[in-house]
Amino acid sequence: MPLVKCKAESLDLTANYTFTGDVSLSGGGALNLISTQTASSSASVSFTTGIDSTYDEYWFIFNNVNPQTGGAEFGFQGSTNGGSNYNLTITSTDFNAYHPEADWGQGLSYVTTHHQAQGTAFQSIADDGGGASDECVAGILKIYNPSSSTYVKHFISRMNCYNDGDLSVDIFVAGYFNTTSPINAFQFKYSSGNIDDGTIQLFGVSKWV
Repeated sequence: MPLVKCKAESLDLTANYTFTGDVSLSGGGALNLISTQTASSSASVSFTTGIDSTYDEYWFIFNNVNPQTGGAEFGFQGSTNGGSNYNLTITSTDFNAYHPEADWGQGLSYVTTHHQAQGTAFQSIADDGGGASDECVAGILKIYNPSSSTYVKHFISRMNCYNDGDLSVDIFVAGYFNTTSPINAFQFKYSSGNIDDGTIQLFGVSKWV
């Protein structure tokens, strides 16, 4: 077999190279903190400012959100009128994976009691949270293009819950608000009792330009 000779090219690391084309990566994808709220025996936590057309994607990040009442569901709803009411129409889906501290089993299941089909209730994103002082839920909720006046508003969430039955539950929820009106406020609360403590942060994701 004949040998193939390759020509080595040197790269001048001191030169300035210019890339041309149609794609610009200027500032896209960066997380920009808009606001932080800390719960303290709070009935609910609402975000009524900072949600507009500045960003196409918004993230809520939850840290150590502890329920006052064990077994309560942590959920959210949106508003098109700055928070005067939270009762938008939602269609959603929910499944989770679980594993207990006592190692008695594990599973992956679809949760029919937490999905909605054109419902207006608060959408559960973490269920049956443990109410002890060291138990909480944490995770992320993403909202897509809430200021659109053309399309419905999609959302996805990924939460981990210290379940009231001493389980780790990995919870996946997705759906959409079936409205073409801009959504400009969101509220979070438990189905029973207050939010004892925890922080919720709102971020905007920089657009790719």
